[in-house]
Amino acid sequence: MRLPTGLLAAAAGLVIALAALWFAGGWYVPSDVEEDTSFIVPSGATLTSVARKLEEEQLIGSADGFLLRAKILGGGAPIKAGEFMLPAGASPSRILDTFQSGEVIRRFVTVPEGMPSIMVWERMMAEDLLTGEIPVPQEGSVLPDSYDFERGESRAAVLARMQAAMQNFLAEAWPKRGKGIAVDNIKDAVILASIVEKETGVARERKMVAGLYSNRVRDGMLIQADPTIIYPITKGKPLGRRIKQSEIAAINDYNTYTMVGLPKGPITNPGRESIDAVLHPAKTEARYMVADGTGGHAFAQTLDEHNSNVAKWFAIRRKRGEM
Repeated sequence: MRLPTGLLAAAAGLVIALAALWFAGGWYVPSDVEEDTSFIVPSGATLTSVARKLEEEQLIGSADGFLLRAKILGGGAPIKAGEFMLPAGASPSRILDTFQSGEVIRRFVTVPEGMPSIMVWERMMAEDLLTGEIPVPQEGSVLPDSYDFERGESRAAVLARMQAAMQNFLAEAWPKRGKGIAVDNIKDAVILASIVEKETGVARERKMVAGLYSNRVRDGMLIQADPTIIYPITKGKPLGRRIKQSEIAAINDYNTYTMVGLPKGPITNPGRESIDAVLHPAKTEARYMVADGTGGHAFAQTLDEHNSNVAKWFAIRRKRGEM
């Protein structure tokens, strides 16, 4: 017995509707993945290769089904390279949209002000989401800041951005320098800024410290900055003990207790504020400073005044049981 034509048409329509519903459901229905999952789209990857990788990592049921639905139901925008976070239960539609218009996961490596290059190198090498080898950067070549990177990016590429940032900052800052400053080139400005950076952690003092050391440079006085004694010993890492008399008397290209003028190179990577302090130092007659017991320094114009400040500092240390 033949079914009526109308009934056949209705049945066919139902089958088509169910097929369409099944097809669309496979695109929009959430998956059974229970956790947010990081997924990397390699540079130059095609949607086909990405679909295969999604299937291998069990984030979709079928690469072929994903590709077919993407062609018919997905947007036409290209996918982006990078690392993405796919939320738990993400549907194929949500996954494709994430690759097309979602935010790439950015990670950060931070270089604090005053971090010497050997420690920058150690921090970079310890970041296991970066790849490749780098040499220890030239001291003073890295601008302290936080730098973002993608998983799998090369250390060399990130370091290049750090060094380009320093070059760009100096190129902008140097033409705006104050008149009559103690240095006449960018290299010496970075060297002096590195000393300022290591001599005070108090932001409000930077220009004063820069003014003091600028006066010493102009006068041909010994700069006598303790961090310049330490640098040849540790490459800028903390010494972890008191400086020895033999180290104070050591003759080398950095020790400003035994040489007039600036060291041969920076003793750390100075930050923007220390560089700015050297380019715009405080107008001061101070030539001497000593710790004041509060984290800052007491400044003096004369040696007699300085000796009085030193006596006060020693009294504070004796009261603390440090002497």
